[in-house]
Amino acid sequence: MSDLFGHDSAWREWRRAMGSARMHHAWILAGPKGVGKGLFARAAAAELVAEPGVPQPPSDRHPDILIPDHPPENKEEAKKRDDGGEYRRKRSIPIDEIRTVQHRLTTRPTLGSRRVVIIDPADDLEKAASNALLKSLEEPPAGTFFLLVTHKPGRLLPTIRSRCRVLRFDPLDEATIAKVLGREAPQADAEARAAAIAAAEGSPGAALEFVEQDLGKLHQAMLRLIREGDESFELRGALAAQIGARPTRERQLAAIDLARAVVAAELPRGDRARQERVIAAHGALVRLGAQMPTYNFDPALLVMEIGALLASLAMPREAAY
Repeated sequence: MSDLFGHDSAWREWRRAMGSARMHHAWILAGPKGVGKGLFARAAAAELVAEPGVPQPPSDRHPDILIPDHPPENKEEAKKRDDGGEYRRKRSIPIDEIRTVQHRLTTRPTLGSRRVVIIDPADDLEKAASNALLKSLEEPPAGTFFLLVTHKPGRLLPTIRSRCRVLRFDPLDEATIAKVLGREAPQADAEARAAAIAAAEGSPGAALEFVEQDLGKLHQAMLRLIREGDESFELRGALAAQIGARPTRERQLAAIDLARAVVAAELPRGDRARQERVIAAHGALVRLGAQMPTYNFDPALLVMEIGALLASLAMPREAAY
């Protein structure tokens, strides 16, 4: 039994399929990023290739579980990899990676009668790689199964989607995410866990990333801006102090995502006019988040923009009584 939290319905569907006479050869594992689809794929693959009485290595070193990788960005990065150092990877999965897998598929499985190919995430396949994969999906070798992890199924070729059975993964509830944080990040204090859960929107992977960014005090500063407003700009200064003078791009993006989640939680509160302000602020934060990967924002101006959007949601003082 997997020790993954949540996704009981996905496990039930998967195991029913494993117990059937004719299990479908290709699956799309679809759902929000960070909910555990990749971990599920590896655990499910390990169950599928296991043979009674045959010792099984971990899924990341199993000869019958093939996982095409994001290769080094260039020759210089490849040398770093070969020397055992850290290296930058390509953003996409190229056709060479799929061809390498296909070459392996011309041989028999090593430890049993089944083999699994995991593409994680399939969203990152280059066009030529997708077309090459399609050929294997159309004519799969005997005993070969495909698990395509995807955050956005619409990015996959329609011809690929039509050949796969879909296994859906929903966001996890806050209690389950709290369990994940308790196991994977026991060092996080209550403030940090609360911020991570608020920002994760059902994604334990995102929650763990937020814990790494230590956003607890930042979360409290955002809540104060919404509760109190900021006519004197004092709270925006506190927000800037929590983000830091020279925040990394990752921390800036985490701050935007946290602010977006905090704003989204405000939608049910207040009258129609305030709800319209909440929707407008949320939309502005979504745009900021979309622009972050390509725009070079000045960190100080970004903090002021986030702070202004949060402060715009403060209820008038007299309305609180």
